[in-house]
Amino acid sequence: MYDNNYSPQRFQLLPPVCKHLLIINTLLFLLSYVLQMRGIRLDNVFGLHFFASDNFHIWQLVTYSLFHANFSHLFFNMFAIWMFGYTLENIWGSKRFIIYIVVACLGAALMQELTYWFMYSDLLTDKYSGVNIGNGHIVENKAFLNTLNTIGASGICFGLLAVFGLMFPNTYVYFYFLIPIKTKWFVLGYMTIELFNGVVGTSDGVAHFAHLGGALAGLLLVLYWRKRIRY
Repeated sequence: MYDNNYSPQRFQLLPPVCKHLLIINTLLFLLSYVLQMRGIRLDNVFGLHFFASDNFHIWQLVTYSLFHANFSHLFFNMFAIWMFGYTLENIWGSKRFIIYIVVACLGAALMQELTYWFMYSDLLTDKYSGVNIGNGHIVENKAFLNTLNTIGASGICFGLLAVFGLMFPNTYVYFYFLIPIKTKWFVLGYMTIELFNGVVGTSDGVAHFAHLGGALAGLLLVLYWRKRIRY
């Protein structure tokens, strides 16, 4: 599954797809910040809404990954894309790398839509007249569903992390830049934490199942490639 053009001498620390992902995400973050001060919310148009919402559009299955809530959200996602992505892009080549990140992005989006469905499908019926959002405020079902919105490239990051752990299980990563951990244990531990947080329903505003969806989609794609193309 190596690209024919790959060689250690041509290894790039910032290959083209990773570089352009970092640039595009940063520029869109800055544009969103400027427009938000003028009352324009790009994430309302390009963020991922529940498919039963009036605000859902098909392009959101991809565009949600290009927008971020704040600087730390952007920084850590871009750092993860570079940290795990530049090695994979050098090995696979840019074309295969693009296919991989799109599949991970779609896997995360579809898993998030499925999560929305399991959590809020009752609101599509007449079982409840409204949703209590706290402080005694009751919001109509449709109005509440229209507020559901997911943004960020974390699904892609988890897809890259998962396959990096599969391909380089005994490589060390440094937890909080200090503690060396073998990648396979880091990936297993991180995925377990994500699964636990998703199941117990933490209220941290993080799309834990979307992360797992990105990882699962990416792993399935690599396993498919392994059957068809020799490493």
